[in-house]
Amino acid sequence: MQISEKTNPASMSNMQPSVVSENAQLVRILARIGWATLILLALIGVGIVSFYFISDQTSWENAIYMTLITISTVGYGEGVPLTSFGAKVFAGLLSIFGLGVLTFLFTSLTVFFLEKDLDYSLRRRRMEKRIKKLRQHFIVCGFGRVGRNVTHELQKTGRQFVAIDPEQTNFDEYLDKFPNLLYLHGDASDDDLLLGADITDAHGLFAVTGDDSRNLMIIITAKQLNPQLRIVARSHELRNVEKMRKAGADEVICPDFTGGMRMASAMVRPHVVSFLAEMLKSEKNLRVEEVATPHNFPITAMGNLRLRSPDYILIAVRSDGDWTFNPDDQYLLRAGDVIVAMTSTEGRAEIERHLLDMIRA
Repeated sequence: MQISEKTNPASMSNMQPSVVSENAQLVRILARIGWATLILLALIGVGIVSFYFISDQTSWENAIYMTLITISTVGYGEGVPLTSFGAKVFAGLLSIFGLGVLTFLFTSLTVFFLEKDLDYSLRRRRMEKRIKKLRQHFIVCGFGRVGRNVTHELQKTGRQFVAIDPEQTNFDEYLDKFPNLLYLHGDASDDDLLLGADITDAHGLFAVTGDDSRNLMIIITAKQLNPQLRIVARSHELRNVEKMRKAGADEVICPDFTGGMRMASAMVRPHVVSFLAEMLKSEKNLRVEEVATPHNFPITAMGNLRLRSPDYILIAVRSDGDWTFNPDDQYLLRAGDVIVAMTSTEGRAEIERHLLDMIRA
């Protein structure tokens, strides 16, 4: 998984051992607790049987009672008379071993709970520091089925993101596969949580919870904190689409509507749908991407950019609201124009480098 922060992706390999080490530490503590419990049960069993046969005048109830007070060293009184020297020595040794095992068991339990709390606190602190380093990242509000598909696409195309969801279990299931996921647990309509996700430096936000009213509150809150933020929202009801747009959403997707359109397309233009599906599954991670020219980009003929590569195919340029499809070499590219291309993640980065090279030239 690509690390969602403004650092070298190779740093993931440096962080992975710490996660493995912390998990291994918890496993070792659990193993110690398990062995201590087994030894304690074995001592109790040995004590009960031994005390029962030490005296002919005792019962199983007295043997159990005598064993428990001996191991715990409470000393309420002998339930089994210890008349011989050997019986007294056995009771003393059982008391010593029992106290040692109990001490070890309770110490291990204490370390286990402290370790879990400490591990959670440390991981949360590290995560907050990594989130603060993000720039032009995306915030995914809602980590259900739709939110996970969104983050999967962001991850596949090398985008940085932070996920937010009120259900911790949604993250726990995902962390087994992607331990370096950046996430915050809580309500995404809360100002402090969005600020914790560094919304002021974010490029865009996805409001994709399963509740239209919550998505609406997320949109309103996000726009108040960052008016320039681009927001894409999910709406179950068509009647709520316009409300979300008025609240500040740039795009509102209604799954039922788009699902119906996709089904119709699969019927009337099956080869186009199949092509798009196969493009998403290809090993090169091909996508139809857009790259905006920087604000200080000089007017440059398309031919001078030498945008020819097996990693991408230029499709169109959008300039001042107009589209120019398959632009020729004489087409003049200006600052603020958007290049649309079918490309891989590497191809998109190469186009961005070409644009920056023209500024430096």
